Amino acid sequence: MAPTGRPSALAEHAFSPHDAVLGAAARHLGRRRFLTVTAAAAALAFSTNVPARGAVAAPERAARISKDPFTLGVASGDPLPDSVLLWTRLAPEPFLEDGGMGTERVAVEWEVALDEYFAGVLFRGTADAHAEYNHSVHVDVKGLTPGTVYYYRFRAGAWLSPAGRTRTAPAAGSATSSLKLAAVACQAYMDGYYTVLRHVAQDDVDVVFHLGDYLYEYAVDSAGGQRRYTDVTLPDVFNRETMTLADYRLRYSLYKSDEDLRAAHAAHPFVVAWDDHETENNYAGSTPENDIPPSEFLLRRAAAYRAYWENQPLRAAQLPQGPDARLYRRLHWGTLAQFDILDTRQYRSDQAYDDRPHAPGAESDDPARTITGAEQEQWLLDGWKGSTALWNVMPQQVCFSQRKFDVTADAALSMDAWDGYRASRDRVVAGAKAAGVDNWLILTGDVHVGYALDVKDDFDDPASATVATEVTCTSVASGRDGVEQPANWDLYMRANPHMKFYNGRRGYVRAELGRQATHLDFKTVAAISTPGAPVTTAASFVTEAGEPGLKPA
Repeated sequence: MAPTGRPSALAEHAFSPHDAVLGAAARHLGRRRFLTVTAAAAALAFSTNVPARGAVAAPERAARISKDPFTLGVASGDPLPDSVLLWTRLAPEPFLEDGGMGTERVAVEWEVALDEYFAGVLFRGTADAHAEYNHSVHVDVKGLTPGTVYYYRFRAGAWLSPAGRTRTAPAAGSATSSLKLAAVACQAYMDGYYTVLRHVAQDDVDVVFHLGDYLYEYAVDSAGGQRRYTDVTLPDVFNRETMTLADYRLRYSLYKSDEDLRAAHAAHPFVVAWDDHETENNYAGSTPENDIPPSEFLLRRAAAYRAYWENQPLRAAQLPQGPDARLYRRLHWGTLAQFDILDTRQYRSDQAYDDRPHAPGAESDDPARTITGAEQEQWLLDGWKGSTALWNVMPQQVCFSQRKFDVTADAALSMDAWDGYRASRDRVVAGAKAAGVDNWLILTGDVHVGYALDVKDDFDDPASATVATEVTCTSVASGRDGVEQPANWDLYMRANPHMKFYNGRRGYVRAELGRQATHLDFKTVAAISTPGAPVTTAASFVTEAGEPGLKPA
């Protein structure tokens, strides 16, 4: 048995490069009403990323928690061969700003076992839940056995959390034969039920990749939007756009109140990455969607990033420094797969042509434009050069492949996707080719539909070489029920001959990576306007090792 103890405190980080900008915003915040001075001060305090002075000495109150504090469930994430990150957040009153926990720190016990009954606990310890982190708990359990399923749980006072199931990655360098994953994205609470996540929870997968838009900043009315509650009345606190730290924290409480989302987290380790709606629709770097000074937007971004980390199974390395957070990272599954998880939102250039659909032009094709930022781009290319994996998987947010909206020669493209950053895409494709990446699989969210796409060396020449395979995982809820064949189905299929599949239902992608091929299933449900719809396989494809491109399975 591992020794009992408290994990070391989160290390203090260097000051953010945006600190001066945040300071200027705080000094002039009186000109704007949407962020309070308290929120500004909190955002500025986050640049040091440690609990407030005196917090360590604050009294514990676990024994006095009078209601179940584990209303938001448990989660695990970012599995390594010898460790996994465990998460929970104490919130006996989840729809209150402080979760009903006040300002005191709470000692939370955790246990890890090989069986779901915890007959033999292998690891245990105690972690502090600080008010400064909204009483979230992030435990990086180390010393685990590679390629092993574990069960975990938490205890606060007399209260015991639900048990979660997780697993470690295979040993580094091991010749693992298979990996089963699910890819999900875009779960607008107000658009319908999380039936898709219930099916993910019940699926036999090793890990779930969440590719962005975990929550939406938009208002949710008292009936839960399209959920049309008749037995529940949501409080007015959700019926406004998220702006402050309290807003974002409460919105995570709303989303995690969904039992299907909690079930998916409890069943599988997640690897998460954000897109835009965790902060604001279609923001680009420090440029907001609406016409407000970037300095003020950075305060909002700091609040959004902080709440994201607090509510996700992420390690201390991803803890934000003010409005900045290093979310891109690399994971491995033996020699079978390398995962390069991208952040295509935080470092990007502003969208060209006012973010309107537009034909390629001088503005969008400026070589200086980037969707990843120079540092992340170089990190990606260097990672490919050093990869020994059979499959190089790139989980990311927006459509990588060209996607023409018409059959005309000057057809418009999305300026928010990689089509609006073609020089950036060209550099990444060139880097993959130079590194000899033969089996490149791109997992994409954002578009609320399922696509299967051959990534071409030259998208305007259907006969050019296929360099990768891209699948978009449609959405969990965003877009409401959807339809199997959208109205523009025929147009898109004719305009984009590299597009092999297009479906508008809600669902997820299930991928099984093997030594010979990767099998891809598009799983969909007929409706999310009412709960309980069965899952079906809308289409299946295979991409063979050494032969990029999609073939019907």
